[in-house]
Amino acid sequence: MTDFDKDKLVPVGNTRRQFIGSAAEFAAGLAVLSAIPGYAVAASPSVLGAAGPGTIPALAFGASKAGGLLTRLPVRRRALGANDVHIEVAYCGVCHTDWHWLTGDWQGGSFPMVPGHEIAGRVVAVGGRVTKYKVGDTVGVGNYVDSCRTCGPCRNWREIYCENNPSWTYNGQERKHRSITPNGDPTFGGYSTAMVVDENYVLKIPETISLQAAAPLLCAGITTYSPLMQRKVGPGHRVGIAGFGGLGHVGTQIAKAMGADVTVFTSSAWKEEDARRLGANTVVLTSDAAAMEKAKGSIDTLLDTIPAAHDLNAQMQLTALDGHVWVLGAVGAARMPQGVSGGLMGSMNRSISSSYCGGIKETQEMLDFCGRHGIGAQVEVIAPQAVNSTRERIESKQVRYRTVLDMSQATV
Repeated sequence: MTDFDKDKLVPVGNTRRQFIGSAAEFAAGLAVLSAIPGYAVAASPSVLGAAGPGTIPALAFGASKAGGLLTRLPVRRRALGANDVHIEVAYCGVCHTDWHWLTGDWQGGSFPMVPGHEIAGRVVAVGGRVTKYKVGDTVGVGNYVDSCRTCGPCRNWREIYCENNPSWTYNGQERKHRSITPNGDPTFGGYSTAMVVDENYVLKIPETISLQAAAPLLCAGITTYSPLMQRKVGPGHRVGIAGFGGLGHVGTQIAKAMGADVTVFTSSAWKEEDARRLGANTVVLTSDAAAMEKAKGSIDTLLDTIPAAHDLNAQMQLTALDGHVWVLGAVGAARMPQGVSGGLMGSMNRSISSSYCGGIKETQEMLDFCGRHGIGAQVEVIAPQAVNSTRERIESKQVRYRTVLDMSQATV
């Protein structure tokens, strides 16, 4: 734990009973969860969340409304089904996406919201039909926990592009056959001590990667791995990484392990040493006009991970003949870059595209690749009680390079 976190921790009790013993927190939890149709609060203070026998209690950190602070919320996970895996969450990464939803920067957020889609933990129980996992396995969960399984993308291991919408890990809906409510129960994410997920949407984390370093790979890893694979990156390929943050520092490692010549473009001079340590052959400071001019036409594939408004035409000019810009940085809808020049693209047969993360099969391949090559996220581990401090640090580029919540401290 770093010094900046210690002063912001909120003391909590040593047991679940002490956790929910605070009258104020308990009342808040009741009000928040009671507002969800189909979610019941029983008379006993230890029973909160989804109604029904066998449901699994968990401690979570979530927000009751857009723009609100995250507070401790008691939730219940569904009862363990025949194909389900019960995961004790060890770590959960804090993605910039989480704050886009929490602040209302992105429209359509459903509250109360428990964020978190970079989840790493251990299996503590399995359903009777589970064949892929056993108790004690180290596992992860990414951006989604289910899909329709019948559409073209799902049948071709591209579940993230499910034509009937994936069940997002948070701010989404469970499939109707799993739900109490008619339109699907709300999903709550990994800022929580427990998850229950169908085994087909759980990933195996290699033993060669620590759980805290693995958690961000469930988003940042696959988000950068997938486009590099689609571009068939290998030795001799010139990869550019625009933005050296949560995504960029992982993409740099992956591209280097694939054999590429890697150039990092960053606005932060202090990141140069880290970029070179993690695999960059060249580092270009974007405020250096001469260096940026020299870099034009030097890149075959550019991963644009910048999560703020910027000029995509300038990014396009960095690419060579047949070059490709892959826009990966998540920015608010009102600030999406506009005005891409068709002439600039056509003059060198350049192209531009974007993507989400990846399917389950590809995500497992990414984890295995990272395990073989010793790739993991560079993280700052904090207690979940300090989660509200992360927004400012992310937006001011202070994080090196992903914040991860240690969920074991939620009950300590």
